[in-house]
Amino acid sequence: MTGVSEGMRAAPAAPLRPLLGPYEGYRLSGFDSGVHLGTPAPELTVVISLDAPVAISATSHPQQPAGAWDTLASGLSTRAVTIEHDGNQHGIQLALTPAGSRALLGMPAAALGAWIVDLGDVLGPDAGELADRIAAEPRWPARFAILDEILLRRCLDAAVDDHLARAWQLLTGPGAPRVHDVARDIGWSRRHLITRFTAEFGIGPKDAMRVARFDRSKRLQLRRPGLTLADVAASCGFYDQAHLAREWRSLAGVPPSRWRAAELFPLVQDDVPADGAPSRA
Repeated sequence: MTGVSEGMRAAPAAPLRPLLGPYEGYRLSGFDSGVHLGTPAPELTVVISLDAPVAISATSHPQQPAGAWDTLASGLSTRAVTIEHDGNQHGIQLALTPAGSRALLGMPAAALGAWIVDLGDVLGPDAGELADRIAAEPRWPARFAILDEILLRRCLDAAVDDHLARAWQLLTGPGAPRVHDVARDIGWSRRHLITRFTAEFGIGPKDAMRVARFDRSKRLQLRRPGLTLADVAASCGFYDQAHLAREWRSLAGVPPSRWRAAELFPLVQDDVPADGAPSRA
């Protein structure tokens, strides 16, 4: 079956840009039913569904059962989620930096961890207002203006510690150094860095590095589907194609070749250019 995909991507208001990536509005209809993998990424995820709830049959946290959410927020994880769909989806997805978690959700990323929660649990009444007003507005630009208004209104002066922000930037960027070198760069011991880093972000330094590298490989394949896996591995800092495949099996649950063949449900947010993804902590 050939489906129809439409949507819109737009940058948030300037004061919000260190806190989250582009707004991703999507509407898909007429596809075959199936599943979509929500893969690990170096951002927290917020989804506002504008039709049926988001049905997640396998969550990132081993203790969290399957469920369905009209709005949701989830933290950083090293495991994919499995999203069931009937061939139709309509909503908005946001990608929050760890700084955005503190400023917009009022908590460090580690407070969410790998759990999925209802957006109302972290935004309170603002979540209901956000969902109701966006659902009543048919135009993407006006929907994004509502997001700007409410997110700016609740934006807190709550930054990530400067040392941790520097560590996050180094470890999730291309060509990430060793954890020991990052610790030395910020003037901490390796053990202290690991403890503080995990307490802030919910994943350790090595996992942050792995997730960021994995995410770059996914985005590169989406932008340039003709690349061989060997080229993807070389471009994204993997030792070789076998290393790329092992990391995909570990983080996504499938090798990249199978993901390429099976991922037929083209959610708009999956095609964000690498330089459009948030990178700051």
